[in-house]
Amino acid sequence: MIRIEHLAKQFSAPARRASGLAALSFERTPARTVHAARDVNLHALDGRITGLLGPNGAGKTTTLRMLAGLITPDAGRMAVDGIDVASRPREALARMGVLSDARGLYPRLSARENIVYYGRLQGMERDAANARAEELAHMFDMRALLDRRTDGFSQGERMKTALARALVHDPANIVLDEPTNGLDVLATRALRDNLRWLRTPEGGAKCIVFSTHIMQEVERLCDSVVVVSHGRTVATGSVAELLAQAGESDFEEAFVKLAFAAGHGDGNAGGVAA
Repeated sequence: MIRIEHLAKQFSAPARRASGLAALSFERTPARTVHAARDVNLHALDGRITGLLGPNGAGKTTTLRMLAGLITPDAGRMAVDGIDVASRPREALARMGVLSDARGLYPRLSARENIVYYGRLQGMERDAANARAEELAHMFDMRALLDRRTDGFSQGERMKTALARALVHDPANIVLDEPTNGLDVLATRALRDNLRWLRTPEGGAKCIVFSTHIMQEVERLCDSVVVVSHGRTVATGSVAELLAQAGESDFEEAFVKLAFAAGHGDGNAGGVAA
């Protein structure tokens, strides 16, 4: 189970470059404040896929990077299976498998070596990590890839390897940041099938958080949805509940109404990061 409460983070960013006559001035332009997250709330349960849905720049990636311990939040609380991420980060991270937007595979290593190496970093014995790599290769239909160097892999092959690496230590919680970016139709369908299985009792009843900006993925995959806009959680519920809340029959129309309704932004200078 993953719980995020009132998460906030802002950054100072270089001022935008002046143009025209303003560029001739020697006056310094103050740095901009970028509100990456203002008030993000999420409650993801075991055995369910929770979609983190929002437009580009809504704060989804920043939120997941804070959850993964890569960025320290300015305010709020995050817990993984009741373990506070801020005070016990190593314990919390051991309970998660994180697939970020940057795949980060070592190109000179084979898929197997990438997976086993990450398992070793998670404290697994080499034989156990190798056995788990074989199991995951069967699960994701990547046995033909297992002993090939990842240099030159297609986007779909890289996704499979990165997902297997994230799951090598059999975490109870899986965090995916827009994993279908760049995937073809067949690879996307395979990923959806794998995630559906992982949420079942046979697949381990995993808690899965799935960040996306694609409506169809949410409709086909997610049990519950958290809509973020301008760095804030603006709606939560199942697809059916969000449709009812927005008074729409089309999910895309419901999302637009919920995410872009007036009043979600506060008008401060700056913007919202990814």
